[in-house]
Amino acid sequence: MKKSLTAWAGTVLVACLAFAGCGSQKSNDSANSSASTASSSAATSSAADGSAATEAVFPATIDTKFGPVTVKEAPQRVVALGWGDAEVALSLGVQPVGAADWLAFGGNGVGPWVSESYEKAPEILGTMELSYEKIAALKPDLILDVKTSGDKERHDKLSQIATTVSLPEGADNWLTSTKDQVTMIGAALGKPKAAAAQLDAVEKKFSEVTAAHPDWKGKSVTVATKTSEGWGAYLKGDTRLEFMTKLGFVQNPKVQELATADSGFAVQLSAEQLDAIDADLIAAFPIFIDTAQITDDATWQKVPAVAAGHAFVVDGDLSNAFSLGTPAAQLWALDKLTPLIEKAAK
Repeated sequence: MKKSLTAWAGTVLVACLAFAGCGSQKSNDSANSSASTASSSAATSSAADGSAATEAVFPATIDTKFGPVTVKEAPQRVVALGWGDAEVALSLGVQPVGAADWLAFGGNGVGPWVSESYEKAPEILGTMELSYEKIAALKPDLILDVKTSGDKERHDKLSQIATTVSLPEGADNWLTSTKDQVTMIGAALGKPKAAAAQLDAVEKKFSEVTAAHPDWKGKSVTVATKTSEGWGAYLKGDTRLEFMTKLGFVQNPKVQELATADSGFAVQLSAEQLDAIDADLIAAFPIFIDTAQITDDATWQKVPAVAAGHAFVVDGDLSNAFSLGTPAAQLWALDKLTPLIEKAAK
């Protein structure tokens, strides 16, 4: 019953990058998020503000799957297409003229955890399917497609329009890590120190939370999801799972054993396979369905960890932040997820 991520991508999941949190799942989180936004993005915004005028480092050469790419001078018109690429650029003080809104936030295409703002709204572009004519019309001098599929045809077409920084080697199917994404974009924008400062702020916060919860170390975790197509679980290399392992948890080996060479960052599970998600802790979220379709599912309820209270389900903005994986999103999500994890991991 296993399917590769490639096969699964033919379903409705394509609209949300397969297992990502979706705009249709929005809750009222954003209405109460301003305080959390200010605290979670303070470290990221201060890094960009403090170095914007003095740091610029050019020419900058970035190693990618498609070979080294050199950015000769500070870009003036940036188009950001990869998963979270626009938010990373914005946090570094660069406002893209065009951006992909992967999570259907609407407006400028960024989440409520972002304190930086656009002076002029970006042109919202496609995600999986691109209008290359529309991108070319924006006259970009740099295209960011760092957290992406790794499709060569896509890269080649973008490179004909402008200098394109794509994914690192070995990161096909959106497996670019947060560290690589921020580092590569920081280099391309001439702001490597600001990028490093953002990553340091995230690591510091995770280290603080981990130190306060030594009992989490070594406990198994499953990050699962459910859509109208069925159940799925995330694999090593995925941003959501990386979030949990940075807190000391380890991937559920029963889930990882289901991976195949072409699984990418997730595997689909049949109802009969759902027992495989049983672990010391389960984190789950819905995609294009109501949360109740998880919590009221009899098969879900029978999973031992769920029955014992060692599982939690998130949706709306929290699900989106958990899925996006940018520094600001991770800090925002960490503040809100920590009490949920504390309760479920007892």
